[in-house]
Amino acid sequence: MTVQDVRAFNRFYTNVIGALDYSRRLYAPYTLTESRVLYELAHSPRTDAADLRTELSLDAGYLSRILNRFEQDGLIERTASDRDPRRRRVALTSRGRETAALLAERADESVGALLATVPSADRPRLSEAMRTVRTLLSDGRPPRREDVLLREPGPGDLGWIVARNAALYAAEYGFNADYEALVARIVADFAEDHDPHLERVWIAELDGRPVGCVMCVRDDAPATARLRLLLVEPEARGLGIGDRLVSAVVDFARGVGYRDLVLWTNDVLTAARRVYQRHGFVLAAEKPHRSFGKDLNGQDWRLDLTGTGG
Repeated sequence: MTVQDVRAFNRFYTNVIGALDYSRRLYAPYTLTESRVLYELAHSPRTDAADLRTELSLDAGYLSRILNRFEQDGLIERTASDRDPRRRRVALTSRGRETAALLAERADESVGALLATVPSADRPRLSEAMRTVRTLLSDGRPPRREDVLLREPGPGDLGWIVARNAALYAAEYGFNADYEALVARIVADFAEDHDPHLERVWIAELDGRPVGCVMCVRDDAPATARLRLLLVEPEARGLGIGDRLVSAVVDFARGVGYRDLVLWTNDVLTAARRVYQRHGFVLAAEKPHRSFGKDLNGQDWRLDLTGTGG
């Protein structure tokens, strides 16, 4: 391979990307860079201005102007950072989430139109080629926390949640097909009927493939959300993905006005329980039961989202 080969590919790829944004409709009324900032805010639940500057390699003054515009448009709110009072935490408002979702929908439509020109039989080759380029140009370094993207589910992702939960819990805890049936019902209920303003699914993606997931759905109790189906693939553990997924649920639930966040788990899931405890969940009740072919000890955990304790 020569320098000219790389430059030719770069010109070709730039033209493809340019074709996706015909007449600048894709990002309007925002620029590409502004859309990148919105995307990052939508997929990074705990973000401050310094993080955005580093992640997107933006000049501090330029980023400040973008954030000022977003604030004037009612897309973001800025508060003191929990980690460092000298920093400013940036979070999307409900209007900001709607705007980010609209831009994401446009992008999905554009990429979908592009993929429609590729025969189905050739798409696995295309996907593998993209993954190869990313792998070879990353200098063979191990994955980092920054390489993990939290995103909304796309076609096939809900089925992936069912399949991976069933396979991992069978391999690691010996759960039988009853667990797969439970997960399938939970996912089907969400897919068939959910309020996108009050309920969400997050997929953790690494190198173009899903490696984790979590759900936030309404509970039967008033003003209460329920965290469900937290999962991280074994090869992606150690990158803080579980913490990021739980943070995403906590921030979302608090942001849309829930007062409590609850979850049900079993005490054999020790790693998950440590994540919940780090985020302030408190054990509310526990009870032995026979499920999924195993004798288990079920636990109910609760997090007060009002900040008043209890």
